[in-house]
Amino acid sequence: VKEKGTTTENAQNIIGQFGVGFYSAFMVADRVDVYTKSSKIDSCGYKWTSDGSGNFEIQEAENVRVGTKIVIHLKADCREFSDEDRIREVIRKYSNFVGSPIYLNGKQANQIQPIWLMEPKDVTQDQHNEFYRFGKPGLFEMSRDSDVGVALYTRKVLIQSKTENLLPKWLRFIKGVVDSEDIPLNLSRELLQNSALIRKLRTVLTNRVLRFLHDRSTKDPENYDKFYKDYGLFLKEGIVTSQEPNEKEEIAKLLRFETSKQEDKRISLPEYCNQQQEGQKDIYYLAAPNRTLAEASPYYESLKKKGIEVLFCYEAYDELVLMQLGQFLGKNLVSVEKEMRRSEKSEDSSDQLIEGSLLKTQIDELIPWIKQKLTGKVTNVKTTTKLDSHPCVVTVEEMAAARHFIKTQSHNMSEENRYALLQPQLEINPKHPIVKKLFKLTQSDPELAELLAKQLFSNAMVGAGLVDDPRMLLTSMNELLEKVLDKH
Repeated sequence: VKEKGTTTENAQNIIGQFGVGFYSAFMVADRVDVYTKSSKIDSCGYKWTSDGSGNFEIQEAENVRVGTKIVIHLKADCREFSDEDRIREVIRKYSNFVGSPIYLNGKQANQIQPIWLMEPKDVTQDQHNEFYRFGKPGLFEMSRDSDVGVALYTRKVLIQSKTENLLPKWLRFIKGVVDSEDIPLNLSRELLQNSALIRKLRTVLTNRVLRFLHDRSTKDPENYDKFYKDYGLFLKEGIVTSQEPNEKEEIAKLLRFETSKQEDKRISLPEYCNQQQEGQKDIYYLAAPNRTLAEASPYYESLKKKGIEVLFCYEAYDELVLMQLGQFLGKNLVSVEKEMRRSEKSEDSSDQLIEGSLLKTQIDELIPWIKQKLTGKVTNVKTTTKLDSHPCVVTVEEMAAARHFIKTQSHNMSEENRYALLQPQLEINPKHPIVKKLFKLTQSDPELAELLAKQLFSNAMVGAGLVDDPRMLLTSMNELLEKVLDKH
């Protein structure tokens, strides 16, 4: 029945404005009785009854007190809603912060004052802990559909306990509430996914979280470091998945890395940029399982000699994150492997031979010999002046992408196809004793020289992180040892 003068549009707006959730009572009830009486003098009491089938009865009733009383006759399989603890749980979940007190058996069951509307200084530690009592969810829990996320309230009434679209996926570790006066109580799932208001809220909330984390990282670095240890993985996911360059850069400000000059302290990308050498245009990074291997990396030798600071990436996907980021504050993020390959292209190392290295004529003989022995494995062999203590390295065009490919997709691929896809380039150090000995062996013991050349290439592939299982190299290594020991 429509009230006089009510339009269809107004009728739609009435939904959710009066008796929020009243009709959901029929989901658990066989019958609902409503007793009501006006506060006007000499008013009658009335009883409204319905079984939810679309029909209802209204009749005068005696002994009705001023106000409204609702009696729900529960279905046999819904008796749990007569249990005091179950009712208290429902109240606390959905109506804990409505503006009027709710009493259960004479005791107030709701809080009324939302903690998010209180002054931060007035919130006690106990209140804070109770509000976030679920604590940090595990990584596995946050990788599936679980009860983590942001709850959506409108005018202090819970609309949805987990609203996925209010924050991007990478911020799924955030737990809290959003209370808006502008969201209608009858907000549908479709509107939640497509509403311009929800999209605006998402942008505002994401920026607020980023500003808060940045503020904590500068004002309370010790606690931020603890947070980063647990949640840094999600920040990196944000850089990989975000489509907004500005958002990527804001997230990147929160990343932390050890560097070649900072062993006991992780620094931020802005800090790295502030302490760069004059004239340094790029940010350099090196991926390795730990500091010892990073410092011993052949790709780091050249930059180390120049005193250039390098970010050390120990986590599995750090280099992919930085590759995806691409730039920070207008500076290119460059892996040390790419820098080595790039600088070699701009320099003709064959004309930069230094004292103690093989002669140019010897190099001209050795390079095609190695190339022939490694046919099907290397696309090119060349000398490098970037190495000191290492005999050789392998470079590829995009080392991070190549390593990721080896770890995730190369298992069912033949060795021939793997090398064809990687297109590794072998760069040899002409002044290293092993390389000089290799040249001599090509003349005196070609069989041993071939085993040595293949082992050097295999070692370089391991050093580059381009071998899925280094145990595969044991057979060739044993053959080499056996051949060497034949001389003794």
